[in-house]
Amino acid sequence: MLSTMQDFPLTITSIMRHGTEVAGDAGVATWTGDGVRRRTYAEVGERAARLAGALRALGVDGEQRVATFMWNSTEHLEAYLAIPSMGAVLHTLNLRLFADQLVYIANHAEDRVVLVDASLIPLFAPLLPRLDTVRHVVVVGEGDTAPLEGAGKELHDYERLLAEAPPAFDWPELDERAAAAMCYTSGTTGNPKGVVYSHRSAYLHSLSTCTGNAMALSATDTVLPVVPMFHANAWGLPYAAVMAGADLVMPGRFLQAEPLVRLIESERPTVAGAVPTIWSDVLRHAREHGSDLTSLRLVPCGGSAVPESLMRGFDEIGVRIVQAWGMTETSPLATVAHPPAGAAPDDAWRARISQGRVLAGLEVRVVGDGDTVLPNDGRAVGEVEIRGPWITGAYYRDEDPGRFHDGWLRTGDVGTLSRDGYLVLTDRAKDVIKSGGEWISSVELENHLMAHPDVVEAAVVGVPDERWQERPLASVVLREGAAATPEDLRRFLGDRIPKWQLPERWTFITEVPKTSVGKFDKKVLRRRYADGDLRVRRADGA
Repeated sequence: MLSTMQDFPLTITSIMRHGTEVAGDAGVATWTGDGVRRRTYAEVGERAARLAGALRALGVDGEQRVATFMWNSTEHLEAYLAIPSMGAVLHTLNLRLFADQLVYIANHAEDRVVLVDASLIPLFAPLLPRLDTVRHVVVVGEGDTAPLEGAGKELHDYERLLAEAPPAFDWPELDERAAAAMCYTSGTTGNPKGVVYSHRSAYLHSLSTCTGNAMALSATDTVLPVVPMFHANAWGLPYAAVMAGADLVMPGRFLQAEPLVRLIESERPTVAGAVPTIWSDVLRHAREHGSDLTSLRLVPCGGSAVPESLMRGFDEIGVRIVQAWGMTETSPLATVAHPPAGAAPDDAWRARISQGRVLAGLEVRVVGDGDTVLPNDGRAVGEVEIRGPWITGAYYRDEDPGRFHDGWLRTGDVGTLSRDGYLVLTDRAKDVIKSGGEWISSVELENHLMAHPDVVEAAVVGVPDERWQERPLASVVLREGAAATPEDLRRFLGDRIPKWQLPERWTFITEVPKTSVGKFDKKVLRRRYADGDLRVRRADGA
């Protein structure tokens, strides 16, 4: 072996040390609704050391799981840094899941300690008696802790614990392949499944996020993670920002358009990440109030397909949305849709509305029946498979061998790959519509519908049809005061898609149901249709 390079482990500890020592003057601001409270990264580093010491005193001395039930905040960042760096495992609990799912997840992960934002005590307290392995609850912020009493758990105040802990901690030397964090999926059938991230995977994912083909983060940036820190580690933005020495702005619980716009105008972030439904509301508010969002040089957007109309709308106000794709199992960033250099306008838009090119270090392919690898010709449609150093190879304590084979993760997404490497997702495997033996992309229909000026949201699902096996049902949310009819929308679609794909079934609803991470919850629409709860109109004419 000829190599003489040092064998230096890639760990979250090294990210923390760099960010809090080399970039100690940078920092994090947490929005309070009418202003911000600030800490430098140097201060965050000391508080992370105090938190590690406090958790050690509570008995966390190995890879025990320490859960968080918190908004995006400075304290959550301190937990992000301290818990993995002390050798424990950070487990972010998705506060938007149903109670039974949360109880299952916490018990399945065997959480020992839970950090709870005081504003979330009313939501968390009913769960606590059912959390079998939890011994300690640490309350972050001020609030009435009485609802937490009587559950047989020890209660602690976060600031008091930190004040009583030493300002330094002897960070252990960790194996880079050791578990650092875990997150449970929300898009699978049955019980949620645990994905465990290693230190190495988090480090490499952060490096990739900082590259120019992803988000090009540097010390000149200010990063606003609107995407929750309990959802796939906020797309890795907190770790990448600390690694780059970029400032962070945390929105707390203020995730509606009006406070987000005020926060952007006040703190002038350069990069902000959220799902399309958030940005749609922000754009509408900004247009109505003439807001200035031009500090944003880049808006990574994912979680579901980004409508072209949304991207063009932000272009009009001087802000660039870039579509990204990934999933909990991919840490999550896997592809980013930057157009190729020198592309003509039409070609640039074809790239932007795709899911983009896979990031260096990862490999992606499209597979058909019998695990046949399909050509990268932009036409062959199959299931997307992916592998690489920040792709999970198995679920925690759950075999589910069907999702993994030959070192590849079956994503459950259906799409094509072009010759120059651009991935286009046509659907989730469970959502694609098969009509008369031909496939219809619900995503494509939704994107075209949401380009109509009267349409705020649109979700399309397949429903049973006696003649064609399945046909699309379009569920549409109109803007206030609009009066578009199914016939109007069919005519609008008729200029954009083949006639045989036009939906005959239409329903107008007040809001598309969403999952815990802001995606369209199509299983709810299918169930409401089957139960006869939707008022469906037919429009069969041209």
